[in-house]
Amino acid sequence: MSEKHLPTVYDPQAVEEKWYRYWQEKGYFHAEVNPNKEPFTIVIPPPNITSALHIGHAMNNALQDVIIRRKRMQGYETLWMPGTDHASIATTVKIEEALAKEGLTRHDLGREKFLERAWDWYKEYGGTIINQLKKIGCSCDWERLRFTMDEGCSRAVREAFVKLYNEGLIYRGSYITNWCPSCQTVISDDEVEHEDHDSQIWHLRYPLADGSGYIEVATTRPETMLGDTAVAVHPEDERYQALVGKEVRLPLMDRLIPIVADDYVDPEFGTGAVKVTPAHDPNDFAIGLRHKLPQVVVIGKDGKMTAAAGQYAGLERYEARKAVVADLESGGYLVKIEPHQHSVGHCYRCHSVIEPLVTLQWFVKMEPLAKPAIEAVRRGDTRFVPERFARTYYHWMENVHDWCISRQLWWGHRIPVWYCQDCGEVMAAVEDPTNCSKCQSKNLQQDPDVLDTWFSSALWPMSTLGWPDETPELEYFFPTDVLVTGYDIIFFWVAKMIFSALYFKGQVPFRDVLLHGLVRDAEGRKMSKSLGNGINPLEVIEQYGADTLRWSLLTGSTLGNDTRYYQEKIEAARNFANKLWNASRFVLMNLGDFGAEEIDAEHNLELADRWILSRINEVTKEVDYFLDSYNFGEAMRSLYEFTWNEYCDWYIEIAKSRLYGEDERAKVTAKSVLVHVLEQTLRLLHPFMPFITEEVWQHLPQTGESIMIAPWPEFEEALEDKGAEQAMSMVMDAIKAVRNIRAELGVAPGKRVECHIHAVGPAEKDLLEEAAPYFHKLAGISRLTIGLFGDAKPPKAMSAVVSGAELYLPLSGLIDIAQEIKRLEAELEMLNQEVSRGEKKLSNPGFVNKAPAEVVEKEREKLADWKLKRQRVEERLRELQG
Repeated sequence: MSEKHLPTVYDPQAVEEKWYRYWQEKGYFHAEVNPNKEPFTIVIPPPNITSALHIGHAMNNALQDVIIRRKRMQGYETLWMPGTDHASIATTVKIEEALAKEGLTRHDLGREKFLERAWDWYKEYGGTIINQLKKIGCSCDWERLRFTMDEGCSRAVREAFVKLYNEGLIYRGSYITNWCPSCQTVISDDEVEHEDHDSQIWHLRYPLADGSGYIEVATTRPETMLGDTAVAVHPEDERYQALVGKEVRLPLMDRLIPIVADDYVDPEFGTGAVKVTPAHDPNDFAIGLRHKLPQVVVIGKDGKMTAAAGQYAGLERYEARKAVVADLESGGYLVKIEPHQHSVGHCYRCHSVIEPLVTLQWFVKMEPLAKPAIEAVRRGDTRFVPERFARTYYHWMENVHDWCISRQLWWGHRIPVWYCQDCGEVMAAVEDPTNCSKCQSKNLQQDPDVLDTWFSSALWPMSTLGWPDETPELEYFFPTDVLVTGYDIIFFWVAKMIFSALYFKGQVPFRDVLLHGLVRDAEGRKMSKSLGNGINPLEVIEQYGADTLRWSLLTGSTLGNDTRYYQEKIEAARNFANKLWNASRFVLMNLGDFGAEEIDAEHNLELADRWILSRINEVTKEVDYFLDSYNFGEAMRSLYEFTWNEYCDWYIEIAKSRLYGEDERAKVTAKSVLVHVLEQTLRLLHPFMPFITEEVWQHLPQTGESIMIAPWPEFEEALEDKGAEQAMSMVMDAIKAVRNIRAELGVAPGKRVECHIHAVGPAEKDLLEEAAPYFHKLAGISRLTIGLFGDAKPPKAMSAVVSGAELYLPLSGLIDIAQEIKRLEAELEMLNQEVSRGEKKLSNPGFVNKAPAEVVEKEREKLADWKLKRQRVEERLRELQG
């Protein structure tokens, strides 16, 4: 092809949309049940419909795309199932924000009108992130796009709920739960984020009812003391044994409450006596159940004090704290206040402080579901990568509480339970009932709550393939092969999918779970709006292209570890794309009308040809090994180093003499090997950089339709040529040594030099003689003499030792030897002074013992550097004076 077919500069904007449209039109992303092929399936972690593409999404989906593109090229029937999540809380917050601008609340609208707004919002914005995923090149089967509230997923949710309910694994009860006063809903334990707060601990004095003294308790939440219904001590704590069964008078409330003995109390903590508020603390709630204590609710769902708080009713909880503390102090009940750091639970969505409240909720019994899920991972049915995250999974599953699945929201899957208003019958049903199953009354009312978003997400690998129906897709594509997700949602999502699939299908939902870390900024901080350090991946794509973004996010990454985003990484990825483009352009410019049928990379090969063919074969083996073990960063390093260093910097330069020469047969060989290796390199790079590789590949002499469906390269033992690799390694080291000596002596690039090489043996001598043209071309050698070890060395020559040979560059005619000796002697004098100064400083105990460790270490490094420089100057002087 002629030069005009590949522009001078790579323009991602001109390439990416064109090829993405082409791939979609050709149906390459679509998968069908195909008995003649082995399936390979990934389900996308469904992004929230409220989301815009952030840098974490970009990395997560780039990883999935690398896996799925490679498997597609390997001949699997590959399904990457896409979809979005309805995100109950997040979407509700978005709609309420919009309503607030109109001066409305969701309660002003009512449930039906609010849901109309929610569906309108989904239609308008729900597809935004899908279009953004397409921008980064995701090869999902968009014909199968799913939504957690679409008809099929909604039916799956109802089927799952009813089955669990009928088998006694879902129940309703009043328990202490995590209430978010801002979102106005309960949230599960998993959705509570704990943060350390600098706070205080208040020591309070509760008078004994009989007037014989008082008992001291400590609290981090003095406002809750208004709801105390007991004081608890350990049964074996001798200090309080005589007080158990007595009563104290609750300050400010003038209510008598008992002193009870309970094993939960730690006699070593504080005074060994604790106030018990069953309505506002999960541990106190458990003590309350054991001792049949009343539950006095003093903080309401709106975060304000209730009528049960007496004179403090109506106050916001933190205002009430100030008032209560002031009154305790004036009444003589406050003993002391101490600074105290403790962990405070926050809502993972709005970050409000959680209020533990006793509420009536729906729960899933976790113990019977957790046990099989633990065993499945122990057996290796599902494997965590990295393996260390299995410990996180086990810890959570072995200590799991029952899962609170009801939410006091309107957007989401409404709980499929109906209450008969006449006889009180409770019915769970997949289809809406028309009359009571017990008394036939039509006076039914559905539970107002919706299910936790994670309830539907837990069914995602099955529901997207047709469950609860036994569809051909479910039979063929399930269990899926790989789940790629962040390590931060192991218990939110991964564990729930595992126990759900085992319970409903008797199979694990995926074989491997790949857990990646977060993308942090250059300083290692989490990206957030408040810090203003977020990176918009779409802006990066606009400026540099999707391939550059993908390569920069995955470069140097290791699964399970956080990565840092540097601008330098983006620029390095862009430079790599440009290097690949320019090398490809050079090859195409020199092909003329060379066609695919002329490629012959088997005959008339010289050393460099055998070497590069062996190396691309070896790199194919390495990339396969690394990708099979999900070591993406190492696969990329191997490809980068081969492409940049070996193919571009060495082989292309070596091939130029044949391309520009008169020997037509040699020219065909050079073109054949250049094209063959470039084409194979593009196929290996394609999963990482899909757009640029397709653009270049389409210009090469080849017979395929698209690189996307071209076969993945395979290692061929017959192409392995370790002899050629070792020989070229020796040749390249020798050429680099000549270049280094030239640079050290300041020899002008255009000046040609004489070189003598002494090989260790006849075999090495023969190889060096075969490679003689490379020295003339790449090292600027005018006259090359190749001999054996023991041959006479040329006088006054710079020397270097490489594996298998010694080489000498005679200095005569290159430099003014007398002038160079004089210069080196002056440099040696200066270096002796620096070494002496450094040694004196480091032998001074005052400096070594008093200066900061990093300063001392820096001084040691400087001294070692001066000594190394001195050694080199001394060696050069000996060579010149010899």
